[in-house]
Amino acid sequence: MTPIDIEQLKTLKAGDVVLLSGTIYTGRDAAHKRLCQMIDNGTELPFDINNSVIYYVGPTPAKEGQVIGSCGPTSSYRMDAYTEPLLKKGLKVMIGKGPRSQELKDLLKKYQAVYLSAIGGAAALISQSVTQNTPVAFEDLGAEAIRKLEVKDFYAVVTYDIYGGDLLCDGIKRYEKDINKNI
Repeated sequence: MTPIDIEQLKTLKAGDVVLLSGTIYTGRDAAHKRLCQMIDNGTELPFDINNSVIYYVGPTPAKEGQVIGSCGPTSSYRMDAYTEPLLKKGLKVMIGKGPRSQELKDLLKKYQAVYLSAIGGAAALISQSVTQNTPVAFEDLGAEAIRKLEVKDFYAVVTYDIYGGDLLCDGIKRYEKDINKNI
């Protein structure tokens, strides 16, 4: 599924389950800040961000015989301030956990990108989807360095789609409707 094709994104709706296979990149707020500084300075990015996937994660060190340590998602709202420059460069998929700002959801519609949620608390399980793990940039950031991961059947759920669909909002509405029926 990676690199991402816009036709693939057009088929996704909030609530869909996806199994990603291919290349994804890791990065958290410190790495995002540096990427945005590079964009502002006109410096070439350390990887081709066009049609790419970024996973908000700071993996733990791999134990002997493993490709990567536990690699569960981090809270995504911290990346909101850095997202538009990356979307302008062609970023198409972000993976993390938790809600994002309304401004971010509007940017996803504008740039035809999606936000996926990985399951928090399943870091050890997620690591089993990673088949390769290669440092790419900012190794001085330790766990927050950018890494190129090759993944197979990485489980995630479409949280926000390119049409403005919002799994979190829709889920709350369904829950409230069901609760009110049972009162």
